[in-house]
Amino acid sequence: MATGTNIRTYFEGAWHDGDVMIMRAADHGAWLGSGIFDGARMVNGLTPDLHKHCARANRSAHVMGLTPTVTTEDMVQIALEGLSAYAPGAAVYIRPMYWGINGDPTAIVPDEDVTGFALCLEEIPMAPESATTTLGLTQFRRPVLDSSVVDAKAGCLYPNNARMLREVRARGFGNALVADAMGNVAEAATANVFMVRDGEVFTPIANGTFLAGITRARHLENLRADGVTVHETVLGFDDFRAADEVFLSGNMNKVTPVTAFEDTSYQVGPVTRRVREMYWDWAASSA
Repeated sequence: MATGTNIRTYFEGAWHDGDVMIMRAADHGAWLGSGIFDGARMVNGLTPDLHKHCARANRSAHVMGLTPTVTTEDMVQIALEGLSAYAPGAAVYIRPMYWGINGDPTAIVPDEDVTGFALCLEEIPMAPESATTTLGLTQFRRPVLDSSVVDAKAGCLYPNNARMLREVRARGFGNALVADAMGNVAEAATANVFMVRDGEVFTPIANGTFLAGITRARHLENLRADGVTVHETVLGFDDFRAADEVFLSGNMNKVTPVTAFEDTSYQVGPVTRRVREMYWDWAASSA
């Protein structure tokens, strides 16, 4: 699936131009969904937290019962080598991937010692700073650890997110605000979520039902270093109705202001703008 343009793919030890074929029809990942991925970004020559994203790809492989075949350090170097072919100002999505190839005699369990690996780069523009989104309620919830691999960035989790998005988009919203199994707010369908009330920042506590993102952690660190009071806690939908500001956090666009949750409206406020400013200041200072 090509989302962006100017695609380059690292596969079987070499870089290839374009969206090359990497998986066979009988590969376990194609048949039974044992595929994981991670996503980092290059923006204006910066690759914030690239090492952390590559490390998480290897952790996700272990969760899926696969043996990673590329060290984190080598994965970073592969990515940087591929990125050197892009223009300095290009916005590039960086996607390392693992998948199972063979299965055990039942076919269900992937052979942990035979693992496919690829790293795909594609130009995907960053959303403009003026971009915002709205949130709607969805009937679908986040799964839990005892029934799904929620501790991995696994492709098999995303059909559930897709039906959330289809449901709320049909009602005119841009994203979904999603509950966990207990009915508490977990995240949005495509990103972690934050809210601001009386100058303090709140985000759902990581409880094993959603992936607490690398960009989320970076925002938490930046906010605390800036002297902002931050709460990782249990939040309900009424908390978001009473919020002063709401924003999403994810690798693709880093910070996305939210202007409405159902019939509650928000302004793009000073904390949201400050979070974006601090993120890019940190990214430039750590380059």
